[in-house]
Amino acid sequence: MSHQTGIKANDALKKLFAKCRDGKIRVLKVSIENEELTPASSSKPANKWQDDYDKMIKPLIIENQPAYILYRLDSKSPDSGYDWLFISWSPDTAPVRQKMLYASTKATLKQEFGTASIKEELHGTVPEDITLEGYHKYKRNDAAPAPLTTAEEELAELKKSTVTTDYSVETRHQTLSGVAFPLTDEAKQAITELGKGIHEYVQLKIDLEEEKIHLVMACDVSLDKLPTKVPSDSARYHLYNFKHTHEGDYMEHIVFIYSMPGYSCSIKERMLYSSCKAPLLELIQSHGVTITKKLEIDDGRELNEEFLQEELHPKISLHQPKFAKPKGPPGRGAKRLTKVQDLGTSDQEI
Repeated sequence: MSHQTGIKANDALKKLFAKCRDGKIRVLKVSIENEELTPASSSKPANKWQDDYDKMIKPLIIENQPAYILYRLDSKSPDSGYDWLFISWSPDTAPVRQKMLYASTKATLKQEFGTASIKEELHGTVPEDITLEGYHKYKRNDAAPAPLTTAEEELAELKKSTVTTDYSVETRHQTLSGVAFPLTDEAKQAITELGKGIHEYVQLKIDLEEEKIHLVMACDVSLDKLPTKVPSDSARYHLYNFKHTHEGDYMEHIVFIYSMPGYSCSIKERMLYSSCKAPLLELIQSHGVTITKKLEIDDGRELNEEFLQEELHPKISLHQPKFAKPKGPPGRGAKRLTKVQDLGTSDQEI
């Protein structure tokens, strides 16, 4: 899910938008200043767009400072005029607050400029991403067929591995993949409120005697404090709304985390938490909560920005190594020797 900030283009930028539509501008850099979208610089076309590209784009890149860059191509569309490339520059070294602000304002800028004129988008976190070579690499990668996302694969697997059951507080049910313990009313309410954005974090636990799933806490918590919420001596289920940016877009993804601190838990506790996980996931989603990613950890210190980003947005390697020749089966003892009888030998000679 994404959000907008309410920041709008100022009058100076709107005037430049009109010149852009007339084809008088090759590149326009836009910044956020004083809670307004304002023009930072612009240049007229000098040569073909490929020849102008690196000469005009590279000087606009400032370390640690996000920006938007609108670059005019030479092609035209019948209804919208010149085609434009929209570049989101959001360096990894920029302050998190700045990156979030630019990510959540991007949709507004595109709308005010005219989404019909924007034919392509490019996102960069390092300068190489938005060079001409980076643009061509993006085009090659974009042309490849898109596989299912991790979330889509996991949801499909979840649907195959569980059965739909009518859950109530008073009963428990057996599924194909485990035992479905009922949720208490407080747990149901907290899960529903998390789905509505009232809470960022919900923690659940199994009462081993009652065989019910109880609410431990529902609150807002920053990512740097999240590890402190994970017990080191007992298992828990966690739901966390991870707010972050990816490729210039502000995103909120709800992550399901199953924490099991190794053998400090009893065998019964480990078995029950493992058996209840899949039915609980389906039950949570039946309350209107979309789970993007399922994680299992044994230590809360694993939960940080880098870990969650990699789990949600794994990097795709363009290098496809050749498959190695599979190894033969493992050794099965010494080779057996078969004595071949000489058919030409008489019985006396044997």
